[in-house]
Amino acid sequence: MAGNSDPLTPRAKLAVTAGKAVAAASRAAGRGSGSVIGGRVALKLDPDLLARLAQNLDCILVSATNGKTTTTRLIAEALRAAGPVVSNALGANMPAGITSALAGGSEAKFGVIEVDEKYLAGVARDTDPKCIALLNLSRDQLDRAAETRMLAENWREGLAGSKAVIVANADDPLVVWAASSSPNVIWVAAGQMWKDDAWSCPSCGGVMQRPGDDWFCGECGFRRPTPSWALSGDHVLDPHGSAWPIHLQLPGRANKANAASSAAVAAVFGVPPQVALERMYQVQAVAGRYDVVQFEGRDLRLLLAKNPAGWLETFSLIDPPPTPVILSVNARSADGTDTSWLWDVDYTRLTGHPICVVGDRKLDLAVRLEVANQQFQVCDDLDQAVQLCPPGRIEVIANYTAFQDLRRRVGN
Repeated sequence: MAGNSDPLTPRAKLAVTAGKAVAAASRAAGRGSGSVIGGRVALKLDPDLLARLAQNLDCILVSATNGKTTTTRLIAEALRAAGPVVSNALGANMPAGITSALAGGSEAKFGVIEVDEKYLAGVARDTDPKCIALLNLSRDQLDRAAETRMLAENWREGLAGSKAVIVANADDPLVVWAASSSPNVIWVAAGQMWKDDAWSCPSCGGVMQRPGDDWFCGECGFRRPTPSWALSGDHVLDPHGSAWPIHLQLPGRANKANAASSAAVAAVFGVPPQVALERMYQVQAVAGRYDVVQFEGRDLRLLLAKNPAGWLETFSLIDPPPTPVILSVNARSADGTDTSWLWDVDYTRLTGHPICVVGDRKLDLAVRLEVANQQFQVCDDLDQAVQLCPPGRIEVIANYTAFQDLRRRVGN
């Protein structure tokens, strides 16, 4: 627990100081927050630094394909009711970024840590977490991410016998299979809109049956566990059957699901659902996502969607036609360079919206929209796209680096 004797050795303190200096230099040079390069330098000087920084914290890890950053933020807000929190709130979710974040939280009681799916097992080993939230698994970054079942297997093996309380989504078969190796699981019915990565049983490969909201494998009997927490409309149902209203400033069903999982995590640490959910209302935007910014006389709402599941959820929350939509897709290393995932997205959901297309891979996206019989215009840049739209609201949907480019352009 926090307040114990200083866990940092002289070498660890040197590593922290050097990492902060490098991060500050990176920021001064205009190269971003510096958290990743600072963390890398610190870990080079002391490879055990992450474990040392975590040992006086109650650590909570959050991993998923979609919703990690937002859920991490919601959990952090909820747990501040019980003590000071340190968190990698800006989404630097690999060991270097996590180390950098924890190095700044010497007074904290809780460490709320977003973790990239591929690094979860290793970070769990280093941080000895009290709780791990597993939200979903779906296809992402096809050129370098493992196939989804392999990721689930990595989680299953890495978390086997873990002492942590696992808070897991009962509606995602891959997550259930991964979490089932752990002795202490709290199941949350958080829903699953995107099902295309979960039609075969992760346990035996059989065909998954999906009557209503239920699911089971007809061949081996692997089935949906009974949840103790559930998202029900605009409420979270707790294990006692009480319904607590969700009031969020963040839009969409996916964020209500994130709030339900966050409430279950907060309860592990004694924060009641009512208190947790009230605190979550404070969150207006997460690293620029959902922000509405004024630009060229229009109101641009900035929405991040990185993979098919994320695009599907995002389409469900945009304003109805004829609200214009600007789509921006890049394929830089942080996005994954393979854009074949565009063919997994149902762009017919945009029918009736005027569409403008920008970004490094605007022509890939244009071909996809053409096949989906959508009306669109290819634009040189955001400025040209905005000029083609009438005054008022514009929904802007972008993948990872395209989103960062947009934020820089609109001064967000």
